[in-house]
Amino acid sequence: DLMERSQIEKLPKVENVIFMAGRKFGTQGSEAVTWAMNVIAPALVAEHFRDSRIVAFSTGCVYPLRTVQQGGCTEDVAPEPIGEYSQSCLGRERIFQYYAQKYHTKLLLFRLNYSVDLRYGVLDDIGRAIWEGRPVSNTVGYYNVIWQGDVTEAALLSLELANAPCEILNVTGPETASVEETALIMGRIMEKEVKFQKEKPGELNYLNNAGKMFRLFGYPRVSLDKLIHLQANWIKNGGISIGKPTHFEVNNGKF
Repeated sequence: DLMERSQIEKLPKVENVIFMAGRKFGTQGSEAVTWAMNVIAPALVAEHFRDSRIVAFSTGCVYPLRTVQQGGCTEDVAPEPIGEYSQSCLGRERIFQYYAQKYHTKLLLFRLNYSVDLRYGVLDDIGRAIWEGRPVSNTVGYYNVIWQGDVTEAALLSLELANAPCEILNVTGPETASVEETALIMGRIMEKEVKFQKEKPGELNYLNNAGKMFRLFGYPRVSLDKLIHLQANWIKNGGISIGKPTHFEVNNGKF
C-alpha cells in the first residue's frame, strides 16, 4: 500500500524507479481520495527512493485545452490544470520536483496522453459505442493516442534522460486525429451505422506535441491508422474490453 509509509520503507532501494501509481476514475465525488493518492503517495515514494533515478508518470491533462488550429502543447507550455483530477496530477509533479530539488534526485516527468491497448483506450471507447449502437461522443473533437507498447519502451528509455533539475517529456503519437473521422472508418470496418452526440464537434481538446520524444527516440512503431483498424477488427471479432472508459470526451475537468 503506497499510502503506508511503513510498507514503503520495506521496499528495497533500487537504481531505477518507474512510478505509475495514480487515481483518475471516479474522481468526481471522491476528490479527497484522489488528492491523497496523487499527492501523498508520491511524497512517500520520492523520499524513500531519493537516491534512485525516477521516471514519474503524469498526464497531458495538466496543460491548457487547445483548439486543433493551435496544435498540441509542447513541454514549454505552462500548466493550467482544469478540475481537481488535473490539479492533483500537477500536485504529484510538484511533490516529485520538491523532493528532487531537496535531495538532488534525477527525475523525469512523463506526460502521457493517451495510451491505448485493444482492451482499453480512446479507440476502444469509440469502437464500443459504434458496435453497441450508441452515439459517439464528439464533445472533444480531436485527440492524440499512442500504443501501450511504445509507451513502455519510451518509459524505459526515459530513465537515461532523468536529470537534476528534472526533465519533462510529452509522450503521445504524432497524429492529431478527428474523433468523427475515426468513428466513420471504424463504422465501415464493422459494417455499422455511426451516430454522433452533437451536430458539430467540440473545439477544445487535450492535445500534446511530442516532437521532443520523436527527436530522442524516433517515431512510435505502431501508426494510428493501424491502431484504428486493429481496434475495429478486435471488437468486431469479439475481443474483450476491461470495461473502464477513458472519459476522453471530458474537457471540463470532471472525470
